[in-house]
Order: sequence, then structure tokens, then C-alpha cells
Amino acid sequence: MIDQVYVGALTLDMLLGDVHSLKQKRSVLRPIIAEVQKHFPAVAVAETGEQDLYRRAEVGVAVVSGTAANCTQVLDRCERLMAGRPEIELLSVRRRLFHDED
Repeated sequence: MIDQVYVGALTLDMLLGDVHSLKQKRSVLRPIIAEVQKHFPAVAVAETGEQDLYRRAEVGVAVVSGTAANCTQVLDRCERLMAGRPEIELLSVRRRLFHDED
């Protein structure tokens, strides 16, 4: 039984490389999101902002865990995975950790 619940949230603001349309943007983001889902099936990941701009993207990642340390570890690994993609440049990363008593 889990005594406590933690929710970790990661928001990544990205600049996409040689992209000239929303269709190209989706073709860049789709495999990145799929890779995160493949490596971390327990996280939720989606494009969450900048949907009308073709060279910018905001992707959100969320994880639920019984420990703050596990949330942090999973978010760290997701961030490293996405930062390692050559077709994007991370402009900023925002991380939040929520506790069930907050």
C-alpha cells in the first residue's frame, strides 16, 4: 500500500530544427513522444503548448509515484532522453513536484 502520492511534472520548451510547417513539426515530435512512451510506459507525455507555431514546441511529461525520489529520477531520465535528440534544442525546462498533502 502506498502511504503517500507524489506527482512529478516536467515541461520542456523546445526549438525545432529545419521545420517549415505544422505537418513537419508533427513528424518531428511524434517519434520523440513515442520514444519517451516506449522507454517509460508509466509516464504520460504529450504536446502541451505552442501548437500553432511550427518551430517551437512545448512537451509535458507527468509521473505518479509513492516517493519523491522516484519521481525525480524518472523525470531526470526523460529530460536526458529528450535533450539528447539532435533535431531539437531545449530552450527551458520547468519541473514541479506535487505531494498529496499540498
